[in-house]
Amino acid sequence: MLDHISIPVANLQRAAAFYDAVLGAVGLARRKEAARGIGYGAAHAPSPCFWLLQATDKNPARPGMGLHISFSAATRAAVDLFHARALGAGGTDAGAPGLRPEYSAGFYGAFVRDLDGFKIEAVCRAP
Repeated sequence: MLDHISIPVANLQRAAAFYDAVLGAVGLARRKEAARGIGYGAAHAPSPCFWLLQATDKNPARPGMGLHISFSAATRAAVDLFHARALGAGGTDAGAPGLRPEYSAGFYGAFVRDLDGFKIEAVCRAP
């Protein structure tokens, strides 16, 4: 089981504005802030599960091929909202909201690329 994930970003404040807009759709909000990082998590969780870290020369902001991060959404409407907010905040479409039965039965998801090119997804598995 994962405890948390972090990604390096080229501009911490710009990335935070994007993720502030997007992650609220799936129930995550800023939980912790430090000079070089911002953590997001659910209100009931003991700690943040997703971190943005300011990129450095040793840790540049470079998304890898095939890497993507999936956020669980409670409803299909939340997936739609996630996608719309991401596009509204400057992200790019990487797969519009919809059913993807080739992944699994009931899989409803949407994919976007954030401001640094990382592929993120929201998925609802509820009917």
